[in-house]
Amino acid sequence: MLDLLPLTAADHELIELARRTVDANTDGPDGVYTMGAAVRAADGRMFAGINLYHFLGGPCAELVALGRARAEGARELTTIVAVGNEGRGVCGPCGRDRQILVDYHPDIRVILPTDNGLGSVVATDLLPGAYRWTPTAES
Repeated sequence: MLDLLPLTAADHELIELARRTVDANTDGPDGVYTMGAAVRAADGRMFAGINLYHFLGGPCAELVALGRARAEGARELTTIVAVGNEGRGVCGPCGRDRQILVDYHPDIRVILPTDNGLGSVVATDLLPGAYRWTPTAES
């Protein structure tokens, strides 16, 4: 059972940034699967990203937002969300994103849809028993 927390006004602000980002940069209804994401730093700054779709794969919007935050010096992140284009709304992160969130920001809250509406959970709750990678881990 997920420890689902209700959304705050700051969470709704983050969702809106992700929605504006994907709406402004969508590939349209006949285009590819476009996602926008936004992440909030502990100091309140918000950073947005958009996925780069390619048939060989590409970075998800969440990873682009994480990279943008890091490039701006934000190391402590509190919340992340992804929103689909064409009004698809909030989407949960894929497995790769979940693993990366657990590795880099295990305590980050992830906003996602549930049967009971939108809420947020700690990243580690989305990937219980995950392999915990660190740059210093021995293989």
